[in-house]
Amino acid sequence: MTEARPTLRSLLALPDAPAPLSKSALVLIDCQNTYREGVMQLEGVEPALAECAKLLARARETGATVIHIQHDAGPGSPYDVNARIGAIADIVAPVAGETVITKAYPSSFEQTNLDIELKKRDIGELVLAGFMTHVCVNSTARAAFNLGYRTTVVGNATATRALANPLGGVVSAETLHNGALTALADIFAIVVPSQESIPS
Repeated sequence: MTEARPTLRSLLALPDAPAPLSKSALVLIDCQNTYREGVMQLEGVEPALAECAKLLARARETGATVIHIQHDAGPGSPYDVNARIGAIADIVAPVAGETVITKAYPSSFEQTNLDIELKKRDIGELVLAGFMTHVCVNSTARAAFNLGYRTTVVGNATATRALANPLGGVVSAETLHNGALTALADIFAIVVPSQESIPS
């Protein structure tokens, strides 16, 4: 068995505990019907969405800033924000006063006003949840790190799908999910198993 090596976070003495939810912005990434059915349906999406809903309820209770990210790939795509398939899932739907940002790239920061909105509110801590673990959650967490945010990713509030391995075989959704979270935890983000690990 290969011995685990220290993370870059620990070697660089970066924070290893999540900031309180009340002092963070909750960023819900692409919690759209896209991932609940059809060609892009994810393994474990419903339990992950339920965890997103718990996190959202806590954020609202504590008065934390909530920002919803919605991916738009245009008409006819599974990410058509003007169609039911691309709408934000009902159990985490925005309410009045919550910001909704539309993006066209995996990172929620790329060519959007997310960074501006966060800086306007003087927020330096983020909690990320949503979909997919290895694409938009991953890209957003990495971009947040580069911009100086202290970011926490909630492991059971995200999910992905099995993919063909270009070197042969298939990488299971569980393996891909765990690998993406492990890569983030090495330096880019604090990764917690569930929202219960985040103080209020």
